Amino acid sequence: MNIKYACFPILVVAAIVAAVAWAASSPVGRAPHNVSPAPDDGFVAAVGRVDRFFQENWRAEQLTPANAAADLSVLRRLSLALHGTIPSLEEIREFEADDGERRLDRWTARMLADNRFADYFAERLARAFVGTDAGPFIIYRRDRFTGWLSDELKRNRPYDEIVRSLIAERGLWTGRPATNFITSAMADDKLDVNKLTGHSVRAFLGQRIDCAQCHDHPFAEWKQQEFEGLASFYGQAAVSIVGVEDDADKKYVIEDLTTEEKREVGPAVPFHPEWLPNEGNRRQRFAAWITHPDNRRFERAITNRVWGLLFGKPLFDPVDDLPHPESTDDPQLTALDILGADFREHGYDLRRLIHVITASAPFRLASVHTTSDEDEFDLLGENWAVFPLTRLRPEQIIGAMLQAASIKTIDRNSHLLVRTVRWFRENDFVRDYGDLGEDELQQRAGTIPQALLRMNGNLPNEAVSASPFNASGRIAGFSGSDEKCIETCFLVSLTRRPSDEALKHFRGELADHDGERDPLVEDILWSLFNSPEFSWNH
Repeated sequence: MNIKYACFPILVVAAIVAAVAWAASSPVGRAPHNVSPAPDDGFVAAVGRVDRFFQENWRAEQLTPANAAADLSVLRRLSLALHGTIPSLEEIREFEADDGERRLDRWTARMLADNRFADYFAERLARAFVGTDAGPFIIYRRDRFTGWLSDELKRNRPYDEIVRSLIAERGLWTGRPATNFITSAMADDKLDVNKLTGHSVRAFLGQRIDCAQCHDHPFAEWKQQEFEGLASFYGQAAVSIVGVEDDADKKYVIEDLTTEEKREVGPAVPFHPEWLPNEGNRRQRFAAWITHPDNRRFERAITNRVWGLLFGKPLFDPVDDLPHPESTDDPQLTALDILGADFREHGYDLRRLIHVITASAPFRLASVHTTSDEDEFDLLGENWAVFPLTRLRPEQIIGAMLQAASIKTIDRNSHLLVRTVRWFRENDFVRDYGDLGEDELQQRAGTIPQALLRMNGNLPNEAVSASPFNASGRIAGFSGSDEKCIETCFLVSLTRRPSDEALKHFRGELADHDGERDPLVEDILWSLFNSPEFSWNH
């Protein structure tokens, strides 16, 4: 007999024994490990400034905000926003074992230091920077770009430095992945300067200037001449066999749509030309102007986008159409400026920005309120006095489903086979469910095909089918009591314990099954996966 196959049953038995041992201990509170220390006084002061602004606004609007959300609800929000999935039972046990003060702040810091944050947030930001299209593979590698961006987030590189690299980097798209920001605008072997200009202003300044490439913007202050001046900064960029480079002798020439005459256009900015340095090539100068410390549009744009990724909706909607003037008469813009100032003063630290937002009062409010007046509830929502209910994005739904099917945390420490299977399943599910593309912060209604996919798809059925290696089998086999079995089902799927009514109902169901837990646990998890609560952020 082949030794490799002869040993296989032994390995299976060993794996089952290990799984049994871990599962048996999982319901018991476990000591937290690798938990970051509490934030310093400067961080606390920053959160206080944000909270005071919202509290003053609520008083001015005569609004009573929602109560504080339960810590487990906030942990679920954090995990969905930062890792794209719900917390594992393993993480929940560790979190509940940490009974020190400000544990949510410590756990936020821990989650931001986790590689899952860098990988997940890199993809979210990449959609704003380069879109979702695969592009011309020979000169554009989106996977290299997102990998590079993830590495930059892991080492917490300042955001302004990241943006300057995106705009001004030179070299091959494989060896210098930041250049994929430039090559993503290649079309028919030519660099689409107009596309690159419009994308830069939307991604880095949070404003839509695209219409002005053909005519003066009908609703905003952007003029066609201003668009042309900005486009000229990319006019000397070139893509060759040596990668992205700049030709200092190249003229940026456009054809007038009215006269059909060609004319040369020089680089120019629509406001604050004093921010534009005299030294460097055109792209370097443009990058310096966009990221200038006095450019409030720059910090507003990323602050608004990050807020949107954390809450499911931006402070100012649409996320890439902020008001053109340097206005502060809108409360949402004032909030952006408070957060943006702290972001700038602390070296454009994205982790700090995220941490301040998630520690603020609006992020930690409940999503329910005592009012029965729909108009009042809408006003509460408009003023962030209640946490907004938003649908999970497709990658969050599948991430949550896969994690709920496992007792242990699925991350880079997981077995290679587990991670590989997850990668394929995520891609298949997102494709079938419908990717939201670049405009993922736009609210969309759920569809019948999406609901059917969650109810009848292969993945949900595989996720709930009990085995010694998944959550269903472990919960059914090793929970000490029926109550603990039901409670664990709710924790792994909804990150909360069941209500008294739900507990009573399912306890009766278990009694009717004469102690056979497997089929009922499968039914409970399938029902919870398909509940509205599972597919919404709340």
